[in-house]
Amino acid sequence: MSSFSAELPADLWRGWVTHSTALLNSYRERTGQELILRGGDAASEAERLLAAPFVVVSHGTGADPLLNYGNRVALALWEMTPAQLLETPSRLTAEPMLRDAREKLLAQTARDGFVSGYEGVRISATGRRFRISNVTIWNVTDAAGQPAGQAATFGRWTFL
Repeated sequence: MSSFSAELPADLWRGWVTHSTALLNSYRERTGQELILRGGDAASEAERLLAAPFVVVSHGTGADPLLNYGNRVALALWEMTPAQLLETPSRLTAEPMLRDAREKLLAQTARDGFVSGYEGVRISATGRRFRISNVTIWNVTDAAGQPAGQAATFGRWTFL
């Protein structure tokens, strides 16, 4: 068990592992590529996704969806703990004046399955602004094929 998984209650870690599998499978289904090297059990894959050297972040399906996953790079970039992340509405990752453009992008993703090459500005929990580049956003489905939210990944950002 990693230090991260040790920080979470066992039931939350199990949910995190299940969601990691949904993220990985949905990414492959939508883009035809693997997000990380696959293999081993679900917990091992969840650990590799958590430790990936790029951002992976997602939100659920609610009317004002909450963030429901962030790997270590995402948590550091948005300056949040796992507990803070899980209580944060996804819209708060963008500044108020940029939220309409973000919503249009998410609607396009919902329609098309995934979008690649997005660039935009985001804001951390402490107000630190950063530009994200070459972002891929995809629709996430659970093991039963039901909508489970949307996710994003990127490896480039610049603090503003």
